[in-house]
Amino acid sequence: MRRTILWTLALMLTAGLAATAAAEELVVLETTMGTMKIRLFHDETPKTAQAFVDLVEDGFYDGTEFYRVVSGHVIQFGDGGENDRPTVPFEAKTPEDGGHPHVKGAVGLARDTDPDSGSTEIYVCHVERPHLDGNYTVFGELAEGLEVLDAIAAVEVDEGWVGDEGNVAFHEPKQPVTIERAWVERDGDEAPAAPEHPPR
Repeated sequence: MRRTILWTLALMLTAGLAATAAAEELVVLETTMGTMKIRLFHDETPKTAQAFVDLVEDGFYDGTEFYRVVSGHVIQFGDGGENDRPTVPFEAKTPEDGGHPHVKGAVGLARDTDPDSGSTEIYVCHVERPHLDGNYTVFGELAEGLEVLDAIAAVEVDEGWVGDEGNVAFHEPKQPVTIERAWVERDGDEAPAAPEHPPR
């Protein structure tokens, strides 16, 4: 009887571990400078993470560019917000309140002055940016591709400055850095076939 119980417990533990592994979900960004994989924080930022997954699975980011590259700060991608996609409710928290910090490789949702205005524009921190903690939603982190992050951050840029005081860096790459396609990898799935005409 004792052996049967132990065997049953072992099977349950194995099944639980398998379910955990199967639940691993990564967003893969295949760029012209290499591949990055993003691990999502579904538990802490469920609405933001799911909204990003929905956009990826809809092909939204296929063919878009890293239009903002500021070494020592962030790289940013999307279509510049020129779309009618829905916004996402603000889910940012400080690390003290259970949020994730803006460390190197942190992935966050860009927005304007309205906290609930975030939608499609995504940034990746090139270095630690603690002043952003609690002000922008970090919904993921790079699981792979920190070297690609560094490479993109090092490209030549045309400097641009925006904001009321002209003190916000918005530098654009001189040569386009493009996301050739983005897709969701679950449990080590193979890459899906590339779409013939990426939707927007």
